[in-house]
Amino acid sequence: MDRQKRQLKVMFSGGGTGGSVTPLLVVARKLRQFDNSIDLMFIGTSNGPEKKLVLDYNLPGKPVVFKTIPAGKWRRYLSIKNLIDIFNIIIAFFVSICLLRREKPSVVVSAGGFVSVPLAWAAYILNIPVIIHQQDVRPGLANRLMAKTAKIITVSFEKSLKDYGKKARWIGNPAPDMPSSDKLLEVKKKYRLSENKPILMITGGGTGSEMINRLTWEKAEELVAYFQVFHLTGKGKAPSGDVRVRVNSLKDYHWQEIVNSQDALCLLAAASLVVSRCGLATLTEMCALRKSAILIPIPSSHQEDNAQVFSDNQAAIVLEQNNLTSQKFKDEIMSLFSDQKKMLELSTNIDKIMRKEAASKMVEIIKSLLK
Repeated sequence: MDRQKRQLKVMFSGGGTGGSVTPLLVVARKLRQFDNSIDLMFIGTSNGPEKKLVLDYNLPGKPVVFKTIPAGKWRRYLSIKNLIDIFNIIIAFFVSICLLRREKPSVVVSAGGFVSVPLAWAAYILNIPVIIHQQDVRPGLANRLMAKTAKIITVSFEKSLKDYGKKARWIGNPAPDMPSSDKLLEVKKKYRLSENKPILMITGGGTGSEMINRLTWEKAEELVAYFQVFHLTGKGKAPSGDVRVRVNSLKDYHWQEIVNSQDALCLLAAASLVVSRCGLATLTEMCALRKSAILIPIPSSHQEDNAQVFSDNQAAIVLEQNNLTSQKFKDEIMSLFSDQKKMLELSTNIDKIMRKEAASKMVEIIKSLLK
């Protein structure tokens, strides 16, 4: 039995954005609590933010092994890149076959992302159990392409059960453990944040939002009169030129392109108010932390479906990007922050959105397949 346990290996896959990575890392931590000897491997893209997120994540036991495979993406519009990516997907499938034969994982777990599609199909061909997690309300194309391969499909929202039939299990979305007060102080000190002024956290997700960045930079001087602004710009979207010079001169404006997931959680916990896109990983953390938030979903995307759930339950203020100016952006932030009754209502309601203990439920499902 001990020998069998030492040979257990769970392969996680996802990437392109941080959203498909964060819940898998939470599950990885729970797995290590169950059995510290389980080998953990993460398969991602070569140019996404997931490598840094995975390698910076502090897990007990052996380090997580990170490997990349080619990633192709099918665009729902005419593009020469679709033709190129068909070949990338075919190559990725055969690379995945070789990788799986060499590594011999006990189970493959994905939370979406096109890098996972050829891996899931290769695992299906090799009779390796696959678990797919559907985070968003609207089923993504990658997950729909992988659904046939899955033994079990876990979902964040009850309404998603009908999308996947008998394979579906409603568990919620894995949320990390809350940071300790000592860890919060450590992270505040690391990013030069004081205890004497409220923190406004602004994030466009792992890949960032040029629109949210622009609105923030245009109103940075006015916002720092009331807040310490911590701004996650997204990978490759740092301020430049005159904007960089201007915002860097502001004492209470702090920016980073990307931070590790544990620091991001602490910064979110420390924030008095959050402005964010509507990726499910960040939304789940806000639910767990009971954060008052302003949400700006990507237009004509699955994020609008996510935002609608929060709006319908009066759990967040939702703004439409297409109708947003920098003045309205700043006014909405100040209006909400000055209304403490509304802030309390949002924080109370957001706590009710997501099912609890999703990570533990996911681990139980993985354990059932490992047996």
